[in-house]
Amino acid sequence: MGAVVEFKKSPSKILKVGRGFELSGVDPQSTPGYPGKKEAGVALLAGQDHRLDVLQEMLFAQGLFGNPQRLLLILQAMDTAGKGGIVEHVVGSMDPQGVKVAPFKAPSEEEKAHDFLWRIEKALPGPGFVGVFDRSHYEDVLIHRVHGWADAAELERRYKAINEFEARLSAEGTTIVKVMLHISRDEQKERLLARLDDPSKHWKYSPVDLTERAFWNSYMDAYQIVFDKTSTEVAPWHVIPANKKWYARIAVQELLLETLAKMDLAWPKATFNVPAERARAVQS
Repeated sequence: MGAVVEFKKSPSKILKVGRGFELSGVDPQSTPGYPGKKEAGVALLAGQDHRLDVLQEMLFAQGLFGNPQRLLLILQAMDTAGKGGIVEHVVGSMDPQGVKVAPFKAPSEEEKAHDFLWRIEKALPGPGFVGVFDRSHYEDVLIHRVHGWADAAELERRYKAINEFEARLSAEGTTIVKVMLHISRDEQKERLLARLDDPSKHWKYSPVDLTERAFWNSYMDAYQIVFDKTSTEVAPWHVIPANKKWYARIAVQELLLETLAKMDLAWPKATFNVPAERARAVQS
C-alpha cells in the first residue's frame, strides 16, 4: 500500500454543477482536486474507511433516538461507469444495518400504473439511514427524453416535480448527494468488451447496453438538461470523471465524508445512570 495523498481541493466544491456548467467540458480521464496517482488513491480509500464508518454509525445511532436526519446518495451514469463499484468499495465499508441500497430497473406494470415518483417514495431511507439509489427518478427524464417516450410538457412537469420532491425531502431532514459518474464513450467500449471476454462478468452484460450506447450523444444532451434544470441549492449535482475507477471511488467517499461532517453528528447521550449500571455490571 502506497503513501496516502489527500485531496488538495474539496470535491464538493470543484465537482459541483454550478451556473454555466457544460458536461462537454469535463474530461472523464481527469482527477480534479487530487494530485496523487492510483496507488495513493487506493491507500486513501482504505485509510478513510474507518472515519466514514464512524460518522455513519453516529447518524444511525441518532436516528434510533428520534433525530430525523438521513443521507441519500443518488448515483446516475451510463452503463459500466462504476455505480456497482461505488456501492461495493465505498458504501460497503459502512455498517449494513444502517444502509439501504435501492437499485432501480425498468418499472413493473404496477409501478407504471402510478406516477413516476411513487416507487421512489417507497425506497427512501428512514431516519438515521444512508440510502443509496443505483439509478433513480432521473431515469424517468433521461431515457424518456432520449427515446421520446414523454413529450416536452410531460418532461417539464417531471423536472418541476423532481425539484419539489427533493426540496420536501430536504425540509424533512434528508441530505441529498447527487452524483453522475462520467465516463467517455471509448472507455465504455473497453469495459463492455472486457465483460464479454470474461465469463465471470457475463451476468453484468445485457444486449440492451449496446442498444443504448447508440444513443450516446442524445444521453449526454439529456444529462446536460437534467443538470440545468435540477441542480438546486438543496440538491446540487456533482459530476465525477470516472474513467479511472479509483478516482471516482475516492471522490464519492470524500463527498460522503464532507456531507456527514456537516450534519453536526454526535453520539446520543445515555438515558440511564452510567456509574450505577457499571457498578451493576461489575457485580454481575
